[in-house]
Amino acid sequence: MANSKRTLFLKRRLRVRNKLRKVNAGRPRLSVHRSNKNISVQLIDDVRGVTLAAASTLEKDLGVVGKSNVEAATKVGAAIAERAKKAGVEEAYFDRGGFLFHGKVKALADAAREGGLKI
Repeated sequence: MANSKRTLFLKRRLRVRNKLRKVNAGRPRLSVHRSNKNISVQLIDDVRGVTLAAASTLEKDLGVVGKSNVEAATKVGAAIAERAKKAGVEEAYFDRGGFLFHGKVKALADAAREGGLKI
């Protein structure tokens, strides 16, 4: 019996997250979620279980409401880097979830790196 796309996605997400957990060295996690209409990112401290910063295309001040393209992902990446600096975070580890590292996810990561966040 073939696995569904959702089952394969969930397996891939757990595999990525468990590998990252071994090498995180106490750093916060930069978690990405991508849908067909939006992209969002959170900076999460797993030790305390709190979100330190977040950014999304749903925010009106970014000017990309309802868009889910590489340009929008770049703006979200720059916004999360700026907000991470305000929260006092210099380094994080990038949790791509079950999403492949290309296109929008890669653009977000590159923009966060250019903004000064070490991923």
